[in-house]
Amino acid sequence: MSHQPGKYTTTPGNYILMTLSFIATIPGLYLGATHAHVTPLLGSLLFGMAIFSGAFFLSWAAEAAQIDISESLAVAILALLAVLPEYAVDFVFTWKAAHDPEQAHYAIANMTGANRLLVGLGWPAVLFLYVIAKKRKQIIMDSTQRVEIFYLAMATLYSFTIPLKGSLNLIDTVILVTLFAMYTRRAAQMESEEPEFVGPVKIVANMKNGPRRAMTVFLFAWAGAVIFFSAEPFAESLVEMGKAFGIDEFYLVQWLAPLASEAPEFIVASTWALRGAAGSALKALISSKVNQWTLLVGTIPLVFSISSGAVRPFVLDVRQDHELLLTAAQSLFAVAVIVNLKFNRTEGIALVILFLAQLIFSEIRLEVMVVYLLLAVVYHVLHRRDLIPTLRTGLGLKKK
Repeated sequence: MSHQPGKYTTTPGNYILMTLSFIATIPGLYLGATHAHVTPLLGSLLFGMAIFSGAFFLSWAAEAAQIDISESLAVAILALLAVLPEYAVDFVFTWKAAHDPEQAHYAIANMTGANRLLVGLGWPAVLFLYVIAKKRKQIIMDSTQRVEIFYLAMATLYSFTIPLKGSLNLIDTVILVTLFAMYTRRAAQMESEEPEFVGPVKIVANMKNGPRRAMTVFLFAWAGAVIFFSAEPFAESLVEMGKAFGIDEFYLVQWLAPLASEAPEFIVASTWALRGAAGSALKALISSKVNQWTLLVGTIPLVFSISSGAVRPFVLDVRQDHELLLTAAQSLFAVAVIVNLKFNRTEGIALVILFLAQLIFSEIRLEVMVVYLLLAVVYHVLHRRDLIPTLRTGLGLKKK
């Protein structure tokens, strides 16, 4: 694809935001690298701010990469890198769980919370911002987005087997990571088109090929260092803050950590939606859901076994089983909603209401799970004619 350096108009605000984001990463990086002691509250703030800003750097770099590779692959990479902080926090808990079983609760809490936030708040936010800004009734997706929908469906169906057998093992790793590899390969085959950029990424996109690629590498490297040194103290600070203030640590890890790590991705997607690119915004969030259901879940037993020094399954208790079942049920309903490549206001409201119901009234989570499953069946029946086209596009099969 051709690219013209300097084609995007930048503003002083773009430079200010990039500078402030860089400054915001420094305290967390320094404190994490030097292992300095801070209070749980201050640690949660500083390390969370570093991860938040680092995720912005990752998203800008991944967006700029769309100039050189296919849009679908770039969006897949963007989705993966934007939730890298989520992976880092989850891997910290998983690593520690091999020696402290209580940490296993936090690993599952963080993963399921991130998954449900994406669908329960992220997808509807994109929809309603688009509806309000562009006076539309629904988001119409491109047929190429069946790739993300197909692999989300495959990962979702497989996810139901995990709580049924009560553990995550290396067989799950092989299957889920293979699904992720298949998805990435299929995304790479899609047509390439340079996107319209928003925000500080324009600064990078305006550079010539050599400097742009060097800047992209720097952004990746800097964000990676920030996340590496901030993830563990951030996770520890959240748990300690919960204990210090009498807050359930499980819910802090389940909702506060994902909010910090995924907020930049939500902001990028929301900006796209306001500009009218709701399809691309939703595509990025769906892709994030795919890689969380495949790569994140699939690597948990691998990290656990490496930390243990032996091949061991990551055993789940009843609460963890219920969290996974609820997350899988929500995902199945989400797939049923968008498999026809349309996402309307009624469906968005349903996702928000059900998400808030299980968040606020934790005692009815199993009932909410049943509602998700029943609605998924109804919608899949209504959209049954879209199932085969989704299968064909996902696998790259030609039409007869």
